[in-house]
Amino acid sequence: MNSTKVQQKTLLAMAVSLACVGTAHAAAFQLKEQSAAGQGRAFAGSISQGGDATVIANNPAAMTLLNGRLIQADVAVIDYSVKFDGTGHDALGRPLSGGNGGNAGDTAAVPSLYFHTPLTDRIHLGLSVTAPFGFKTEYDDGWVGRYQGVRTELKAIDAGVAGSYKVNEALSLGASVFAERMEVKLRDAIDFGALLAASSVPGFSPTSADGYINIDGHNTAVGYTLGALLRPAEGTTIGLAYRSEVKHKPKSAQVDFSVPAAANAVLSAARPNTFVSTTASTELTMPSSWTLSASQRLDDQWTVMADYSRTQWEKFGSVVLDFASNLPDETLHFGYRNTSFYSIGTEYRANDSWTFRGGLAYDQTPVTDAVRDVRVPDVSRRWLSLGATWQVSKPLTYSVGYTHLFIKDTSVNLTSSSGSTLQGSYKLSSDIVAVSAQYRF
Repeated sequence: MNSTKVQQKTLLAMAVSLACVGTAHAAAFQLKEQSAAGQGRAFAGSISQGGDATVIANNPAAMTLLNGRLIQADVAVIDYSVKFDGTGHDALGRPLSGGNGGNAGDTAAVPSLYFHTPLTDRIHLGLSVTAPFGFKTEYDDGWVGRYQGVRTELKAIDAGVAGSYKVNEALSLGASVFAERMEVKLRDAIDFGALLAASSVPGFSPTSADGYINIDGHNTAVGYTLGALLRPAEGTTIGLAYRSEVKHKPKSAQVDFSVPAAANAVLSAARPNTFVSTTASTELTMPSSWTLSASQRLDDQWTVMADYSRTQWEKFGSVVLDFASNLPDETLHFGYRNTSFYSIGTEYRANDSWTFRGGLAYDQTPVTDAVRDVRVPDVSRRWLSLGATWQVSKPLTYSVGYTHLFIKDTSVNLTSSSGSTLQGSYKLSSDIVAVSAQYRF
């Protein structure tokens, strides 16, 4: 068949995008939402501010700022809206059927759990369960952009153990090791009609034989975090932390095809053991990052803080998929950029029971206009955050944080390997509410 190469690239591109969905949506895909207190100040002072157990995962050295044995549970609810408005055309230039796909975003809860205990005056131990990465878009089956993507979902959960050592009053060092469980799912429509029509197979034309591909994979890998906490002067704390990249090597991602009967008869004869249920192996690297954080206490009531972090999405480079069927290996390259996150915030301690906070942030996306697609139609965003902490009693504390993301509308102009096109605009919005409870014992 003359269109064999086109078929292979179409399907491989869809399969690879499962593995690399995170690289296409760092701003919303890379989750910072692991702390209600941090949420309330836009994560300014995220690894330098005392009292918040999230430092166990993000800067173990800062565990020296935690007092006594404690357990902390946080839940952030992220409401992410993705609405498309546009049109598409098939390989012959005819308008594509289907609607705009509905709201492809998701409302999801992101939980975190922390435990801390001092072993000696200088040595601290911590345990954490967090979700550092997570993203989902899901359009209606049969929508106008179905050949560009229908469902994309990635989840990552880390379970870690951390330790810190207080060198002296001015310096603490820490490290953690974590196991990361990653799960990825993808669903796409395939225009088998266009592929067969390109080979002059009678009875087929673009959109006349839609099928689907579903991919489901998972893997567990190990990473680490290194951190330092400096206290150069009374009331001043500076945190620095590095989170390693994590290399995942899924060996048996499940690949399932749904092919219309008429098309399947032709494809099975021309390309046996090609469009069949199979498995695939690949290697993908979740990016490394480093964070610099500072907090300055002005008086007994006011504290100001700031954060800067850098995520190395650029190191992802390329992904190679190795199928167990007759689909050949394929290497795809990606043009994502490294990203920065900036934030400033403040806390006001009104009395022994109540602390109020607020913050602003700028969250850069790695997605440029040249690589934006329907799976992750992301743009950079600005944060406005507010929050409060209520100390109910000496051992029990509750916190709440809220963030509104200011996100500009964006657009896409895409062409698939089978020749269909999609043009339109996206309206994106997101709000985040987080709550936590901390208990000392």
